[in-house]
Amino acid sequence: MRISNLRKYAFAAVFSLCSIPVFAQTAPAGCRLEVVEGSGRHILHCPEGLTVTAEAGARFELLDRNGDKVLDTVRLRDKAVLVDVPRGRIGSGFQVVTPQAIAAVRGTRWAVDVKDGTTAVFVVRGRVSVRRPQSAASVVLDPGEGVNVGVGAAPLAVHRWSAQTAAALLARLGE
Repeated sequence: MRISNLRKYAFAAVFSLCSIPVFAQTAPAGCRLEVVEGSGRHILHCPEGLTVTAEAGARFELLDRNGDKVLDTVRLRDKAVLVDVPRGRIGSGFQVVTPQAIAAVRGTRWAVDVKDGTTAVFVVRGRVSVRRPQSAASVVLDPGEGVNVGVGAAPLAVHRWSAQTAAALLARLGE
């Protein structure tokens, strides 16, 4: 293994947080962790205004894909996160990667929920591009819109979420 790859993996290991119990005890360098009493939620506040809110029991990793020492990816395995990436944030964009989908943005706020083999993406503010990991075809979501991504190759269908559906997901994230 080349030294640059070793450094990349070592850095990813420092930023890699496999589950909330580990996350509850550790925050990546430069970030501040807030534990919301009585809710099980954790909020990570990072430089340049990045905020990641994880619902109780969420399983995810935080990564720096390009090695610039700025978090730019959440790899979500179960439950939900709410990501707030302010406009003008330095870096190559931010994405949430799940087994079923990749949701990428620049300057927005959106929620991603993984359960029962499906990823749901909902946009609160800004725009989000969503695609399957093995596909180049994507859809773009505007505020109030969402998409459910399951296994398979069916085209992704954007739809406006009802106020009740959006509120239920956001409530799990303290919104």
